[in-house]
Amino acid sequence: MKNFLKFFTEAKASVASERAKKMGLKGDGHGGWYNAAGEFVAKTEGGDLKFYNKGQKPGKDQPEDAEKKAQAATTPQKTAAPAAPEAGESEEKQSDTLTVVFGRFNPPTTGHKKLLDTAHGISAGSDFKVYPSRSQDAKKNPLNPDSKVDYMKKMFPKYEDNIINDDNMKTIFNVLQGAYDDGYGEVTIVVGADRLGEFKNLANKYNGELYDFENINVVSAGERDADAEGVEGMSASKMRKAATEDDFKTFRSGIPSSLEDKDAKALFALIKKQMGTSKKKEVEELWQIAPKLDMRNLRENYVADRIYSIGDIVENLNTGLIGEVIRRGTNHLICLTQESLMFKSWIKDVTESAYTDESGVSASQREVGTDSLRKYAMRLAHTTSIQNFINKYKKKSK
Repeated sequence: MKNFLKFFTEAKASVASERAKKMGLKGDGHGGWYNAAGEFVAKTEGGDLKFYNKGQKPGKDQPEDAEKKAQAATTPQKTAAPAAPEAGESEEKQSDTLTVVFGRFNPPTTGHKKLLDTAHGISAGSDFKVYPSRSQDAKKNPLNPDSKVDYMKKMFPKYEDNIINDDNMKTIFNVLQGAYDDGYGEVTIVVGADRLGEFKNLANKYNGELYDFENINVVSAGERDADAEGVEGMSASKMRKAATEDDFKTFRSGIPSSLEDKDAKALFALIKKQMGTSKKKEVEELWQIAPKLDMRNLRENYVADRIYSIGDIVENLNTGLIGEVIRRGTNHLICLTQESLMFKSWIKDVTESAYTDESGVSASQREVGTDSLRKYAMRLAHTTSIQNFINKYKKKSK
């Protein structure tokens, strides 16, 4: 009969193996795990899945998390009182690992259900949270955050408690900082395959500066074929396009069956109202409403410098980051946030930031009557000819 310690160790190893497989890793039969590119990334050690940096080897180098834990063991730690749960939190922290999804969901679709199902499977019993972004505009983000969350909970009832409605979670950095403050040592971000590199580079670039996790894993939820029929090809872009064309049949096909017809029709009407575009205008400006469906016109406007000029304030629709365009590439932008954090965005993944407190320009630079406000307005309007006529028409005193 196996003793309890051996049974417990084997049980942990089985959980670690299951978790590695759900992350898309392939085992070598000896505890080693490799990513799709054939690179060694982790090893099952003591029943736990330990992640290694590129070039590190088991037995010779310590995995990053083990090294940090060893340092922590020799450093006196202050015991903090447990924090009270914040509004919008689904439940108290249950594990040391958090799996998160951060996305626009504007509107939510059957494709998003697949994303959440995949992410929940990858979490393998650890804490799992979904953070819808807070962006709203008439073209690419017609639903406000509250409406979006309400419909998401109706569409995805299995994850009702995991979907977080928190005004403070505007960017992926806010989510990661919040997770770190909550005491999580490891975080796994699940994204679409086309966003894997962007999230991986950005999340790890600022680890140790904005937050300090033992491990940050960015995992693909799988490839998506935009030309495919059904769930595989459904996207929020196609849903917005269907709304502007008054095509409820196509729109309904992209909504999970869990949402009743009356609610689907209400969502359809709400999106149409918020977008406020006629069929003619939609055809002319498809690149603004759904840029991925009209890359040619998006590209033409970009090359002509009608959009995303140097100095413009833009928002990355994937990460929520807002910043000033400081460099224009062939098909991408390099931007700088108000906090001097740099990020890269493909032109299909950005939108001009609305004139709000989240514009990326400090309030002191947007005071009425100042030159800084005039310059900011000129950038948004793509003009260099705004002038102040207040004094010109002021009635002369006698």
